Amino acid sequence: MIVKEIVEKLNLTVHSGEAGLSREITGGYTSDLLSDVMGNCDAGKIWITLQTHKNVMAIASLKDIAAVILIKDLKPETDMAAQSETEEIPVLGTSLPAFELTGQLYELLK
Repeated sequence: MIVKEIVEKLNLTVHSGEAGLSREITGGYTSDLLSDVMGNCDAGKIWITLQTHKNVMAIASLKDIAAVILIKDLKPETDMAAQSETEEIPVLGTSLPAFELTGQLYELLK
């Protein structure tokens, strides 16, 4: 499945990084702790978080993450959105809390 399909199926907002919507998804990872994601998230996964700052994109790029989903109607900070465009890693959004979104993503990808 590609990021664009997840956007459509989960009714997500694309905040930035539209050039990366064709990235392949290998799974998902939910965490707000950057060091946890850096140590445990594999390439190709979608990262669900409430973190909205530029350091998220540094980790996403380092780990070759397919996309980042911000929960609870959070919006990326300006520098995060700019880095998302540069890295071509989509930053997506939803009004859902992490628990509900993680369950829905799991159902789609299993």
